[in-house]
Amino acid sequence: MDTILTSKGLTKKYSKFTLGGIDLELPKGFATALIGANGAGKTTLIDVLCGVIHANAGEVTYFGEYKDIDSAALRERIGYCAAQGFFPAAWKAKDIAEAMSVVYEKFDRERFNKLCQELEVDDENTKKAKPMYKQSDGNRMRTALAAVFARETDLLILDEPGSSLDPLMRDRLCDRMRGYLDDGDGEKSILFSTHNIADMENAADYAVFMDKGQIIEQGFVEDLKEKYVIVRGDAADYDNARALMLSHNVNKTVFEGLALAAHKNRFEAEGAVCERPTLQQLSIGMLKYAEERR
Repeated sequence: MDTILTSKGLTKKYSKFTLGGIDLELPKGFATALIGANGAGKTTLIDVLCGVIHANAGEVTYFGEYKDIDSAALRERIGYCAAQGFFPAAWKAKDIAEAMSVVYEKFDRERFNKLCQELEVDDENTKKAKPMYKQSDGNRMRTALAAVFARETDLLILDEPGSSLDPLMRDRLCDRMRGYLDDGDGEKSILFSTHNIADMENAADYAVFMDKGQIIEQGFVEDLKEKYVIVRGDAADYDNARALMLSHNVNKTVFEGLALAAHKNRFEAEGAVCERPTLQQLSIGMLKYAEERR
């Protein structure tokens, strides 16, 4: 597997939280979803990868050659979008365009304005354009996304890009992300974080699940859907099935949960039904499993 970013033993310590050590390989040419509950360490990991904060230990290699995130050549190739507060609160679209044009050689100002129009936010030519602090969280995120997609990059790192968007805009974002990958013809990649994959599933090729600063599972989505199954059965059979299940729910009539596909025949022999999980179901099951193991 060709990789675009790798980390080894990456660690960041705080008084009440530790990230790591993170061993990570992002496949080149795909969109990787970083999935976890709030507080799992997704933003901390992204901030370390993007040089917003520095790790206490470990190393990261970008594009197979760069190790210094502060390299101007490397920053030109990476498009980073924070979950919030990406631009100063008093800035308007014109200020953003001017700053991005100065900082990045391959920022397309005309494309930025076009993307703002498509995403239904102020562009440079909007009369009575509002500063960021007067806009909704969703509009601030749309503007930030327009700015990052207006650059010519090889890797996008997006922290919770869909969290403040409505369902229609999340769908458009997924289309935009797929278009970015398609335009790269296997050379462009995306890492995006989310705590709710439901509306972003179509954008994910590879998934990394995090819990309490640790990676608990990772792999190509299609491979993970083959590795695990959703099991449903009568509550009367729950006690027999429970030992083989990673996570589960049960009421007076039925039980349901996540299990390894390797046990499928045993479940079906007991009369349970096994189904291929969606990424949303897989995410919930994996995070519940991690929570139960603590």
